[in-house]
Amino acid sequence: MHSALVRVQNVFGFFTTVAFVTAIVVALSVTVLPQSPSAGIELRNVQIVKGRPYYHSTKKEEYAHVRFDLDADLTSLVNWNTKQIFVWITATYPSKKPSEPPSQAIIWDTIINSHSQKNPSTPFTLYSNLLNPPKISTKPKRPSKAKQHEVELAPGLVRLKNSKPKYQITDISGQLASTSNVTLELGWNVQPWVGALTWTMREGDSWGRWKGIQGGRSKAFDMPALKVKGVNPEAVKGSGKPEKVAEASPIVK
Repeated sequence: MHSALVRVQNVFGFFTTVAFVTAIVVALSVTVLPQSPSAGIELRNVQIVKGRPYYHSTKKEEYAHVRFDLDADLTSLVNWNTKQIFVWITATYPSKKPSEPPSQAIIWDTIINSHSQKNPSTPFTLYSNLLNPPKISTKPKRPSKAKQHEVELAPGLVRLKNSKPKYQITDISGQLASTSNVTLELGWNVQPWVGALTWTMREGDSWGRWKGIQGGRSKAFDMPALKVKGVNPEAVKGSGKPEKVAEASPIVK
C-alpha cells in the first residue's frame, strides 16, 4: 500500500492536471464566439494652450485640449472568460520629421468590468449569505430622483457626449499649433480570467469568427493656430507679460 504522503501527492497531481486542462478548455472556448465590435468617434472641439500642461512641468509648452463624442458597442468582447476590458482613445498625428513614425498620445481611458468582476462570488461570500441571509422587504423602494434619470448600460457599451479628455496632448518639440491630419482612434485590451490578452483588431482584420472594429476612428482634423489674446496686466500678479492662450475651431476633413 502507498503511504499517506504518496496518496496526497497523487491527489494533488490529479487536481492540478484537471485544473490546467479546464483552464485550457475555457481559454480556447471563447475563440468560437463571434466578436464584432463597433464604435463611432466625433470631434467636438479642440483648443491649443501655451502653458504648463501638468503641475510638475518645468517649462511652458503648447498642449491640446480635445473634446469628443464616443458611441462604442464592445458587448461582443464580454463573455464568461472576460474579467475586464481596458479601453482608450489615442490621438495620432504626423511627426515633425517625415522619416519618423506618427506620434501618438492617449487622451482618455477607462476600465469596463464584467458582471462577475462587479459582483464577485467566492466561497466566503456564499458562506456569509447562508449565515446572514439578506432581509427581504415587502415595501417597494422608491428610486431617488437622481437614479431615475440614470440608465445602466450593459458591460461593453460606452456613451459619451462632449466629453472632456483625461490627459492633454503634448509633443516632445513643445509645438502643436497648426498640426494637420490629426485623428482620434479607439483601442482596447481584453483581460481574461485565464488565457492570453487580446488587443485591438483594426477595421478589415479578422481571425476566425472575430472581426475587426467597425469604425472606431474620427475624421482627420487640423489643430488651430495659436492666437495671442491681451490679458489685463493688473489681473496677473507678479508677471510682467500676459499669458498666451488659444482659440480653437477644428477643421474637419
